[in-house]
Amino acid sequence: MDLDLRKLRYFVAVAEHRHFGRAAQALFIAQPVLSRQIRAFEQELGCPLFVRTTRSVELTPAGEQLFDEASRISTVVDVALRRVHEARRGEQRLVVAFSPGLHVSDAIRAFTVSRPEVVIDVFPLRWWERDAPLRDGRAHVGYLRRPFDDSGLRTVPIGHETKVACLPVTHPLAGRRALTSADLDGQPILGGSTRRTSSLEEKFELIASGQGIALVPVSIANSYSRPDLVYLTVTDALPVETCLALPESSCAGPAADFLDVATATLRRHTGGAEGEEEAGAASRVPAPSTD
Repeated sequence: MDLDLRKLRYFVAVAEHRHFGRAAQALFIAQPVLSRQIRAFEQELGCPLFVRTTRSVELTPAGEQLFDEASRISTVVDVALRRVHEARRGEQRLVVAFSPGLHVSDAIRAFTVSRPEVVIDVFPLRWWERDAPLRDGRAHVGYLRRPFDDSGLRTVPIGHETKVACLPVTHPLAGRRALTSADLDGQPILGGSTRRTSSLEEKFELIASGQGIALVPVSIANSYSRPDLVYLTVTDALPVETCLALPESSCAGPAADFLDVATATLRRHTGGAEGEEEAGAASRVPAPSTD
């Protein structure tokens, strides 16, 4: 069957609002029209998407799955339409994604010197996305940290980062110069399977309030200095590899050219800064100046 994107958009609105009336208002259509469209969509799919009562609208298991898939489908369609319009205008655009704490400005400046006709956009990655924007078309090239799924991607190693422990200033270990993994045994570690957070800001706020500690790459520590947090080197923690990555299908054109320029630029930058970062990470982060 062909997927009706208009009905999919209607479905997403109802799933988000959990109410046909509010969804219809958001879509600027009449509620009876929306109800008919959703019933027709369910008939086309051959399964119910919602459990309806007089007071609530809830997703069925099939509806939950479609709601999860719908954002990816919509993203792919939006990206495809954007690229069609760019091609019509004769515009060349390159979207560079980057993980938190990693900086691509030096590489972009170097690339712009040789390819000034290419419009550059940057795409800050959320921690859970990793390689996803390279696969759904939101970004052409990414500056990423491992681990991520590199199947179907061309990856170029750039460098390694040390990991540091982030603790509140009131923590008993905060006065140490450095830590080992054994020092952290029994400590509540935020992340992974033990209380995921939706953003780094949320994670650091929880740490500062005494809800746990976290292990983070040193570049993130340098980007999020706070007077109520300390960052201490974990001397036996495994380093984190940083990579440039782009889809294997994009190994020509502006993305491939950017990869070549960025590889040389970022390797020079990482090689010059790695030692300084490791030395600086083992100390207490200073409070901001009051000047």
